[in-house]
Amino acid sequence: MVSFLAVLSGLAWTIVYVECIRAGLRDRTYAMPLAALGLNIAWESIYAVHGLAAAAGAQPVINLVWALIDLVIVSTFFRFGRAEFPTLNGSLFAGLGAGVFATSYAVQWLFIGQFGWTDAAKYSAFLQNLLMSGLFIAMLLARRGPRGQSMLIAVAKWIGTLAPTITIGVYEHSPFILGIGILCSVFDLAYIGLLRNAQAAARRLEATAAAPVPAAR
Repeated sequence: MVSFLAVLSGLAWTIVYVECIRAGLRDRTYAMPLAALGLNIAWESIYAVHGLAAAAGAQPVINLVWALIDLVIVSTFFRFGRAEFPTLNGSLFAGLGAGVFATSYAVQWLFIGQFGWTDAAKYSAFLQNLLMSGLFIAMLLARRGPRGQSMLIAVAKWIGTLAPTITIGVYEHSPFILGIGILCSVFDLAYIGLLRNAQAAARRLEATAAAPVPAAR
């Protein structure tokens, strides 16, 4: 069961990242909230390098692949993201992005310094997943619609977090991880419901706009 959950989580997160690229290019925006993107790529690249140096098996290779995919999502942020911050000029927007990514790396190293490599990997991953779950809801509300988002991202993100919640929280008996994972599920399911409503509203609006106008008598 643990091996199945690990494969399920890896597959789900890969789907999230690939779909973020597709949705971002489709709608000419970025599909993962900025702070979550920064923390994700920092986590993946740091633990990929550390794991590969320690010959720690397949997971570091997976982390490296995820980090490389995330680089494409980062490129969509810098290519299209300025439109989401109309009050910022080009220099301020670039500075915002660079500052968030630099801070994300600093946060990951602080976790490692405090908890060590093994515990830091788990605690930081689940806390940033909880942040991501909340930020997806905030992004949906800020954009006032499903632009740059998809139900596949929402469902795969939920499954990708739920699987390791069961592994670490239940099988490894970690109350902290179990609690944070449950909170992630609550936010993820709320996001799925909100996104479903937003997509339905967008379809109704498109149908109304496409409806023929009755001829005047």
